[in-house]
Amino acid sequence: MDLFQWLTATTAGKCIFTMLVSMLPVIELRGGLPFGVALGLPYYMAFPAAVIGNLIPAPIIIIYIRRIFELMRKHLPWLNFLVDKLERKAHLKGKKVQKYQYVGLWLFVAIPLPGTGAWTASMAAAFLGMRLKKAMPAIVMGVLSAGCIMLALTHVGINLFSGAI
Repeated sequence: MDLFQWLTATTAGKCIFTMLVSMLPVIELRGGLPFGVALGLPYYMAFPAAVIGNLIPAPIIIIYIRRIFELMRKHLPWLNFLVDKLERKAHLKGKKVQKYQYVGLWLFVAIPLPGTGAWTASMAAAFLGMRLKKAMPAIVMGVLSAGCIMLALTHVGINLFSGAI
């Protein structure tokens, strides 16, 4: 059995595949949860896999993103345009969060729209100088809230398309 077959044919593989998809920027939990359900995972397995996958990059981003950007500027100057773009995005999103601090961070992540996930919130937290031990609970609550919303939307969507409503 090859890797792709294992990822799509076994329960453990489907959970790991869902986690990996949920770790991707832009896609995150908002795409990972429906992806896991579409793979055939029951909701009670797809939800934690997507949440865990979405949360794995958050502490790494909060702690290391500034250093990573500095190294990119020093050793990969041809990527400065990308670093500039990401920094501008983090600062722009950070302004929305800054007024309400950690409650703002939680609400920012909880809204399941593109560009409002754990990745962007983690970068905003890093650039706003928020401490990991205070930012992570807000991000976790936001991911759980967004997960509940996406779980409901996924359920409604599946029932809508299967004619069960």
